[in-house]
Amino acid sequence: MKGVITYPLKRIAVEKGDVLHALKSTDEGYTGFGEVYFSQIRKGAIKGWKCHNRLTLNIVVPIGEIKFVLYDERPGSDTYGQFEEIILSPEKNYRRLTIAPGIWMAFEGIAQGTSVLMDLIPEIHDSEESDKKELTEINYSF
Repeated sequence: MKGVITYPLKRIAVEKGDVLHALKSTDEGYTGFGEVYFSQIRKGAIKGWKCHNRLTLNIVVPIGEIKFVLYDERPGSDTYGQFEEIILSPEKNYRRLTIAPGIWMAFEGIAQGTSVLMDLIPEIHDSEESDKKELTEINYSF
């Protein structure tokens, strides 16, 4: 999907616990630092739909496994009306997911227990900056 990129991340095996890289200021997709936050999600729970109007998201899943569903509703976009699914986890697909403004996102916890995502955004969170929809407002079946 145009405006969505995943980047492979480095995982360094260490005897007492691995080191998981996330993002450097020199990495492609980095658009500045405003805030980093973590969001937890339990198996089978679904959060979304949310669309940021200005912010580029940089998401990493260091714990568990999460399925992200992205929907392009941007007028004039080459991928308008398309969905993309991306599953991230530190064991199976350790990558950083970069999402451009204007793309709708929902996500589902698919690992046993609680999964965690980290998101680095280029400015401090502003609840007025994003739009939300109920899960039923976009025709997708989880």
